[in-house]
Amino acid sequence: MSDAQTPTIFATSSSLSLNHHWDHFLARMGWKRMQHLVPPGLYALGSPDGDSPVFVSANYTLSFDALRSALIDWNAYILVLDTKGVNVWCAAGEHTFATAELVNRIVETGLSQVVNHRRLILPQLGAPGVSAFEVRRRSGFSVEYGPVRAADLPVYMQDHRATAEMRQVRFDLKDRLVLIPIELVHTLLPMLAGAFVLYWLQGGWAALSIIAAVLAGTVLFPILLPWIPGREFSPKGYWLGLAVMLPIAIGMAQMGGWRWAGLLCGLAYLLFMPALTAYLALNFTGSTTFTSRSGVKQEIFSYIPLMAWMGGLGLFFGVLSSILAYWRF
Repeated sequence: MSDAQTPTIFATSSSLSLNHHWDHFLARMGWKRMQHLVPPGLYALGSPDGDSPVFVSANYTLSFDALRSALIDWNAYILVLDTKGVNVWCAAGEHTFATAELVNRIVETGLSQVVNHRRLILPQLGAPGVSAFEVRRRSGFSVEYGPVRAADLPVYMQDHRATAEMRQVRFDLKDRLVLIPIELVHTLLPMLAGAFVLYWLQGGWAALSIIAAVLAGTVLFPILLPWIPGREFSPKGYWLGLAVMLPIAIGMAQMGGWRWAGLLCGLAYLLFMPALTAYLALNFTGSTTFTSRSGVKQEIFSYIPLMAWMGGLGLFFGVLSSILAYWRF
C-alpha cells in the first residue's frame, strides 16, 4: 500500500450474535475446519482514534471473537493476521502468526497512518512465531506481549503489567472437555465401521473392544489426563487403553474356553487396541501448550513405530486365533 492510499478499516463490535455462537459450535465439532475465519486486515472496535491501542489476532473466528468479546466498551484497533484460519498458538508454530506476516500486514493496512503511537499488543502464545526485534527494525512498531487469555486484557491494560496468573498456561478440565467433540466426531464413523466388521467376524466382545479403545482415547483420556501415570501422552494413552482393554480381553479368552484360540484372541486385542488408544491420545499433543513443537516431533518419532509394531502383532495373533478357532484348537 502506498502512502497516498486511504487505509481500509473494517468495523466490528464486542457483541457476539447467535450466528457467531453457532460458528463456534461448528468449529468445535470440526465442521469445515478451515473455513472458520475472518478476512485479515485492520478492524475498528467501537470508535477508536489515533491514540487507541492496537491488538493483534489470528483470523480464526474463535481467536478473533475471544479477543473482541473481552474488550467490552473499548475503543481499539484489532490487526488480524492471515493465519489460514488457525488459532494463535498453532499458527505461531506453523509460522503463519509470524514476523513476516505481521510486518506485511502493518504495511498493507497502512497502520502507521491510522495511529499516532507505534505499539502493538500481541497474545503471549504468539511469541514463538514473532521476533519483536525484527518487527521493530522492519516496521518501527514495538511488540508488547499481553496475557495468555484475552479475558485478562481489561485488567492487564490498566498498567500494562501481567500477573503470574495471567502468564500461566492452564489446561484444566474445562479446556480439555471442549476438545472432546472434534476428536470424537473425526473418529466416530471409522469406529462404527470397525465395530460392525469385528462384530461380523468375531462377535460382540470384538465390537465392544474397538468402541472402548476409541472412547478411551478421545473421551476418557482428556478427562483423566492429570491422573494417568507418566509424562508423555503416548504412554499415558497406552496405560489407559490397557486398563480398559484388559477386562475385555479376559472376557474374550473366557468365551474361548481358555483354549489357545481364545487366549491368542485376547492377546491380539491387548496388543492392538491399547496401541490405538495411545495413537488417539498422541493427537492431544497438538491441543495443549504443555508440549513443545520439538517435544511433539520427538514423541511421534519415538512411539509411532512402536504402535505400528504392536498393531501388526495384534493383527497377526488375531488372524492366528481365527485359524485355531476354525480348527477348534
